[in-house]
Amino acid sequence: MQYEEIKKQIEDYKNDGKSLFTTSSFQSHSLVLLHILSRIDPSIPVVFINTGYHFPETVEFRDRVTDSFGLKNLIDLRPDTPKFMQKDAFGRLLFTSDPDHCCYLNKTQPVDTLLSKHDVWINGVRADQSATRKAMKTEQPAPHGTVRFHPMLDWTAKMIYEYQKQYNLPKHPLESNGYLSIGCEPCTRKVDPEMIEREARWYGMNKTECGLHTDLVEQK
Repeated sequence: MQYEEIKKQIEDYKNDGKSLFTTSSFQSHSLVLLHILSRIDPSIPVVFINTGYHFPETVEFRDRVTDSFGLKNLIDLRPDTPKFMQKDAFGRLLFTSDPDHCCYLNKTQPVDTLLSKHDVWINGVRADQSATRKAMKTEQPAPHGTVRFHPMLDWTAKMIYEYQKQYNLPKHPLESNGYLSIGCEPCTRKVDPEMIEREARWYGMNKTECGLHTDLVEQK
């Protein structure tokens, strides 16, 4: 979808009385959707899923981008379960032994609660990012009767780059150090030349998604 199509769809949602929000990891490629939304309606809530494991550079970049884009409603979403309770039977933090449950507690569960309070989740997934995302539709049902709206689904990496260049969007400070897909610090590594972008996440594990785009979506 292009800018005018995204704008029209968002305006249609609002005219129907729908409550909207978006989530953002504040990676470089995520800024395109944020910039588009800032042009349409900078008051749309922007949710940063603060797991407590982010790189300090990500948190600083989040604040800088929020100010630069004039975003008026940043929500710092934190998990309900404190870190001292996020341990396995041997006392190890879950990201070392059960990353799926770690993601559930720190990402999926908080967003699931948020979905129960909104009608539309504007989500920046792209079909070229993974097989899971390639199978998605522009609109899909989510838990609690919420709709997932994927306006960037048909965008390619080239289109993202061209938009970044056109509007001179900033880049995440860790990108120049070889980090192209940036999530929680314990589960993110630099991209090797032979790797595709998202292989740097949960490297060496049988895991490619955190649960937001598998557990919080209903297949038609």
